[in-house]
This record gives sequence, C-alpha cells and structure tokens, in this order.
Amino acid sequence: MMTNLNKDIDKNISFLYYSVLMKIYINGKYYDKANAKISVFDHGLLYGDGVFEGLRIYSGKVFRLGEHIERLYKSAKAILLEIPMSIEEMQAAVLKTVEINRKENGYIRLVVTRGEGPLGIDPSPCEKAMVIIIVADIQLYPEEYYKDGIEIITASSRRISPDGLDPRIKSLNYLNNIMAKIEAEQAGCLEAVMLNREGFVAECTGDNIFIMKDSELLTPAPCHGALDGITRKTVMDIAESLGIRSCETTLTRYDLYNAEECFMTGTGAEIIAVIKIDGRVIGNGTPGRVTQMLTKRFKQKILEQQGQIV
Repeated sequence: MMTNLNKDIDKNISFLYYSVLMKIYINGKYYDKANAKISVFDHGLLYGDGVFEGLRIYSGKVFRLGEHIERLYKSAKAILLEIPMSIEEMQAAVLKTVEINRKENGYIRLVVTRGEGPLGIDPSPCEKAMVIIIVADIQLYPEEYYKDGIEIITASSRRISPDGLDPRIKSLNYLNNIMAKIEAEQAGCLEAVMLNREGFVAECTGDNIFIMKDSELLTPAPCHGALDGITRKTVMDIAESLGIRSCETTLTRYDLYNAEECFMTGTGAEIIAVIKIDGRVIGNGTPGRVTQMLTKRFKQKILEQQGQIV
C-alpha cells in the first residue's frame, strides 16, 4: 500500500517533471516556465488592467471553450481593451497550447493584459495587449470536501458594487476577493461568502453560490455582484432539464442559514456542497439530494462533451 509519504514524493516528482515540460504561450510564442516573463511596466501587473478566463480540460478536451472565449471578449470590450487576435485565432491558440503541453486533465488560465506602457494609469500609451495562456493543474479543495461538504463564513469584506465595476467583467484585480479569502483562512475555513454593500448575498471569493428553498434552486442575480459564471449557467440548465426550477434572485444571510441545501459552483471548484455557514448547519449537515443529483449530472455532461469542443 502506498504511504502518504510516497504519494507526496510521486506528486512532487510529477510537478517537477511537468514544470520542465510546461510551455507557456505569450503573444504567439512559447516559453519554458523559467523564461516566461513579461515587462514590469505591463499595466496588468502595475494596475490590474486586464481580463482573464479560467477553463478546464477533461480528457484532453476544453470544456465550454466557446462560452469562455465569448465572455473574455465581452469583458475586454467592456473595458475598451482590444485583443490583438480574432476569436477563432484565440480558440486555436488555446487548443494548440493544450496539445503542446500534453495535458489530459487540468486547468487553463487565459490572461489578456493592457500591455506595456509608462507609469501612470492612462492606458492609451500601451500599444499592444499581452495574451498569455498557461496550462497547468488545479485543485482548489481537498478531495474529502467533495464527499463531505465544506464549511464557510460570511466575510466582512464587501463585494465591489456593480455601479463601480460590473461583476460580469472578469478583471485581473481580485484584491477584493483576496481580502475575503484571507478572512476565511483566518477563521479556519477555505471559502467565504461575500455580501454587497446593501447586505445581500453576492458570491463567494472564487465561486458562485446556490441554495435550495421550497423546491426551487436559487442563486444571486448579477445585479447583486455575482459573476455570470459558465459553470453556474451549466448547473441551472441541468436543473431545468431535471424539472427543478432555477431562478436568479435576491438572497440574504437569513436565506442561506435556513436553506434546505447549499452548494458552490465554479470552473475550478466544479460543484461542492456547503454544509455549514457561520456555524449554522445547512439541512442535515451533509450534501443534499439535489446537490448530489446535479453533481452526478454535471459529471455526465463532462463525459458527453469529451468528444466535442463547445
């Protein structure tokens, strides 16, 4: 039987082996990890001026590629950032980067920055955007949490208001979410739910949140600060196909505390049950029946789409 030490050694060897093979795309060229660099004057670094997408690879296929790329270009348009390649060229670049890295299952971080420019927040001197594609591994939560569920808290850090920054824009500035993540870790949790300035539920630090209440699947509307997530939409479509009504709405902490079930969704997290919030047990303290149904169907959808790019 393999010991935990042996598993750790194998994991470290795999990480080192892949780090040597890793090829990172930067503006049409591929670089080893050690040589994949951008200028310290890039406005993405200096001011968080840029957008990104996170995508999953299952059995060598990119899940919901078209939807992710479409959202990337919408985010870029919203901040007047011109991406120096067409949507078709971007899709091809993503697929080629996955192929070059020989990654069967993993995560893609697709980043577009404003590019290099002088000091100062004025973006107009930046001549060309920087496109970066990283193919790597990701595991946001330990495996046991997918079986048993996760405990979260409510963060005191409020979600940036939609009238300040539309939550549908996946910008590079995640400091708001990071501060809430730090709060969660200080409280001994891996995740926190964020409220907007009116006190309504927005989302978690890196995931959308759902509850089951009176046989309905409810999730915060984007107008309350929730990202219009790809996995979020997929789960809502699955629910409808199972005859479960899903709805974007207004939620408070009271609604979360008294939910029949609760779970989070995200590209990295997929679907993970929430069994306790701020010390309040949700349902019977285990992943709920609907959560398990949706998780099973989500995994089936992944299998169904392994032979096609969508």
